[in-house]
Amino acid sequence: MSADVQKRIAGEAAAEFVEAGMVVGLGTGSTAAWFVKALAARKLDIRGVPTSEATANLARELGIPLAALDDVRSIDLTVDGADEVGPGLSLIKGGGAALLREKLVWEASKRCVVIADAAKKVDALGKFPLPIEVVRFGHVHTGHRLADIAAEFDLLPPRLRMADRGIVVTDGGNVIYDLPSGVIAEPAALGAALKTVTGVVDHGLFLDLADEALIGTDQGVVKLVP
Repeated sequence: MSADVQKRIAGEAAAEFVEAGMVVGLGTGSTAAWFVKALAARKLDIRGVPTSEATANLARELGIPLAALDDVRSIDLTVDGADEVGPGLSLIKGGGAALLREKLVWEASKRCVVIADAAKKVDALGKFPLPIEVVRFGHVHTGHRLADIAAEFDLLPPRLRMADRGIVVTDGGNVIYDLPSGVIAEPAALGAALKTVTGVVDHGLFLDLADEALIGTDQGVVKLVP
């Protein structure tokens, strides 16, 4: 079974959690897109809170009514993908450059479900470089300070994320630095240290936020809990 099929079946399984009348957080990325498509096919009376402009555009095309985060008191359920799913449902997110909006939506949610293909399940976080969202003003200086934090944790310096069009800029106008690590031995400590740097908006460590995970495998969808 291909990774894309595994993503699809995980997204379809998560769509079955949604009930009429819910406010639903809509994640960003290729796996979350399968969830959005499956949710639209159910034609329920719900409102979606998108975590990126890309997801908002997809939801509009599929006819899902949308609401801004500030227009809802809380979110009943958020479903989103992840770049890595580690022990205790610790996550690395941000490969799609939407980590800040994703985390804001996650933290406003009563229940958060992560969906992923089997390759995303890991024994320790860190093989996927950790995204860090940084204010664009003075970001080179911020990057130097991030390198100092990385050195304290015996990690390599972060790299500014680039694309063919130049520097990758988030929907919020920020930039992304990716921190290669291999293994993050102390995720909570690293996350706390990164947040002390002025200019850092947030990082892609999602800790103690996921209530369950649906992992697509060749044998079907496997449910994981912390």
